[in-house]
Amino acid sequence: MTTTPVWSVDPRTGKQREQVAVEATPLEVDEAVRAAHAARGALADATARAAFLRAAAALLDESAAHVIEAADAETALGPGRLTGELARTTGQLRAFADAVDAGAYLDIRIDRADPSLSPPRPELRRYRVPLGVVAVYAASNFPLAFSVPGGDTASALAAGCPVVVKAHPDHPATSELCASLLRRAAMATGLPAEVVSVVHGFDAGLELIRHPLVAAAGFTGSIRGGRALFDAAAARPVPIPFHGELGSLNPVVVTPAAAAERAEEIGAGLAGSVTLGVGQFCVKPGLVLVPAGPDGDRVTDELTKALGETEPGVLLDHRMRENFVSGVRERAALPGVEAPVTPGSGGEHTVGAGYLTVRAEHLLEGGAHDLLLEECFGPVTVVVRYAAQGEVGAVLGRLGGNLSATLQLSAAETEGAPGPAAELIGQVTGLAGRIVVNGWPTGVAVAPAQHHGGPYPAATSHSTSVGGTAIERWLRPVAYQSVPDALLPAELREANPLGLPRQVTGG
Repeated sequence: MTTTPVWSVDPRTGKQREQVAVEATPLEVDEAVRAAHAARGALADATARAAFLRAAAALLDESAAHVIEAADAETALGPGRLTGELARTTGQLRAFADAVDAGAYLDIRIDRADPSLSPPRPELRRYRVPLGVVAVYAASNFPLAFSVPGGDTASALAAGCPVVVKAHPDHPATSELCASLLRRAAMATGLPAEVVSVVHGFDAGLELIRHPLVAAAGFTGSIRGGRALFDAAAARPVPIPFHGELGSLNPVVVTPAAAAERAEEIGAGLAGSVTLGVGQFCVKPGLVLVPAGPDGDRVTDELTKALGETEPGVLLDHRMRENFVSGVRERAALPGVEAPVTPGSGGEHTVGAGYLTVRAEHLLEGGAHDLLLEECFGPVTVVVRYAAQGEVGAVLGRLGGNLSATLQLSAAETEGAPGPAAELIGQVTGLAGRIVVNGWPTGVAVAPAQHHGGPYPAATSHSTSVGGTAIERWLRPVAYQSVPDALLPAELREANPLGLPRQVTGG
């Protein structure tokens, strides 16, 4: 049988580094899924799950130098950025271990029988159970936090679901290394290694989503790739949940009062957010509404200065570089579009940061200018100059769903009575999963109240992929009516032998 090699490639040179693996055949995908399915019973022990997640975090921390070196060689993201990402990754694993110990994610509810009600209420006890094998599709731009040991994997394992990861081709060596550490952690805590496995290859990804024993999937990537998998998940004989994070413009609105109050601060902050990680963050601000006139000019002057001083950077792979260069070129050629700092090729292997600008009236014409409303992955943003407040609402009204929306407001607008600023909050709430005021969307804190998702095409479901509630994606509720106590799952028994939090109604 012909095998297709999987190579680790250095994005700084475009040269192959080493052959890491071969693409998985349909038989190998089947074997991985069946092994994961067979291991799901071992994950039923919550104590073992929590220990496993903590052991995985510890092994990743102990192997930090090796993991960061491998990831940097394949992504060019740099040791500083990757050190922070590894800390985020291990922090997520420990946070989900804490969630398993706490047990609140089970959402246990007990309604006592009450024959006096009309109609009478029977005894009801409800909690959540794991779905089964979860397919995780790793992201290109976060080789750790959204890849093999990342949030999708951590939350699925915490829920009691074994995981098969489809590795991203941009960092296969890092994926194999992290998978080996997770499997070691599993065995060290008495779990089978098969609770986590990795497959490589585009075709393997399709086989995975179609496998009858895969019960759910998580994805972070492009609209095109995510939609293809989403459609495949829906077209199965038994459709499954597909939690995909796809594309986002992450609009920013700068009010006239904010521009008058702190134009230079806003311009510098915008430049930092656009260029963070060479513009490869899913929450990079890609469309910025700035008022016309002198105060708005001060914002763009500072943006011009800051981007002009930014050194060229390396994107995750040369395909992304080519797409960025051609995408910027096509947008810059549109009527009425200018490039005060020309983004695009910065050298044979690098790209230069920049921005495009256009008047709101052009963007509202539609047609070819609709291209400006599509995400361009890399260090570029589109600044839309508006002449009237009505243009802001009209432009926002043309956007699809987003992961984030940001408002730059003046001090008076944040402290005063409800008015235009509150109306803006209301409008962008309909567009995005996270609303930011006087900050920047890059940087998604791992916290219980976090939401990383949004209306389509930002995401294909209403759940979050970051934060404690991400575990809910891999669980389903089951209610037990009038079931004798001895036959109930331990989590629901009257004596509460596991000491879990529960909500009880009635005597």
